[in-house]
Amino acid sequence: QVQLVESGGGLVQPGDSLRLSCAASGFIFSFNAMGWYRQAPGKERELVAYISSNGLTTYADSVKGRFTISRDNAKNTVYLQMNSLKPEGTGVYYCRRRKPNFWGQGTQVTVSS
Repeated sequence: QVQLVESGGGLVQPGDSLRLSCAASGFIFSFNAMGWYRQAPGKERELVAYISSNGLTTYADSVKGRFTISRDNAKNTVYLQMNSLKPEGTGVYYCRRRKPNFWGQGTQVTVSS
């Protein structure tokens, strides 16, 4: 069955870096566009970054220049490198396969001094 398993979250200080990973299984990963989404406390889930099957990327304005999405099709994994983290980056980060829609369980990121 389809699975998306996120990892790499944690508690960091403002300005720190984290790399999130999403390990996919149960489908042909290389054929699929993938995205990272964030849900902050009390807010709607929002797109952070997106990568197409051929590697084209899109970012939310709030993370441009600080976050990088990438994929390793040999490892069936999509990554989100997050640099210069800010407190507003706190939330649960979810991995998503766009079509057909499927979500991972999420990983918590807390940015606090």
